[in-house]
Amino acid sequence: MQTILTSDRPEMGRWVAKHAADDLRSAIQSHGSANLVVATGASQFEVLEELVQQPEIDWSLVQGFHLDEYVGISGDHPASFCRYLRERFVDRVPLASFRYLDGEADPADTIREIGQAVSSVRIDLALVGIGENGHLAFNDPPANFETKEPYLLVELDKPCRMQQVGEGWFGSLEEVPTHAISMSVHQIMQAAKIYCSVPDSQKAQAVRDTLEGDVSPRVPASILRNHPATILTIDNAAASLLSEQTLASVERIR
Repeated sequence: MQTILTSDRPEMGRWVAKHAADDLRSAIQSHGSANLVVATGASQFEVLEELVQQPEIDWSLVQGFHLDEYVGISGDHPASFCRYLRERFVDRVPLASFRYLDGEADPADTIREIGQAVSSVRIDLALVGIGENGHLAFNDPPANFETKEPYLLVELDKPCRMQQVGEGWFGSLEEVPTHAISMSVHQIMQAAKIYCSVPDSQKAQAVRDTLEGDVSPRVPASILRNHPATILTIDNAAASLLSEQTLASVERIR
């Protein structure tokens, strides 16, 4: 895993989008199409805003896959990841298709259908983030590193749900759903390239645990260190708790 240090969120968004666009163009040139996994949340605001403005991507050859979604939430809810993706990405570029996770449908049916779809294609690129508790997608600690199922029904822990309140998606803990559909850790690791974007001081402890602790289900994002083509992009705020030794090994964007 390569770690990139940027000054702030806007610089992170520009850097990730530029390089992700290069990878999409390369996949299209090599394979005639590209398959992209897209995350949501505050970490992806600038990334997606910059990505939709990148030139010379034939979006009609790109198929998108939804990373995770709350169970029991409508597509019009302000916190719906389906809504987030429609407004910030899908409706802004002419994709070949996009596979949403319907939060109101039967979770077992949704998991089966999208699992079959994602298992049948090559995933060229995944855009992800990590949570304040170190989660990867909605795989909260201790995450299941063993299952080969592409998507899982997961229970959200309290720190994860409190993060959603803290970021303003919900008004109280009681409003946050207790369960979600999430792409599994194993399936995320199948992507040829992963860009993990982690801004802000609230994620500093999770970044330190990811980079400086053991690779462990207790810190789900730590598994990314075992992926040969993951780029973890952090800003100065997210890097604030890293040791001098770790900081000496990261690449700084000037």
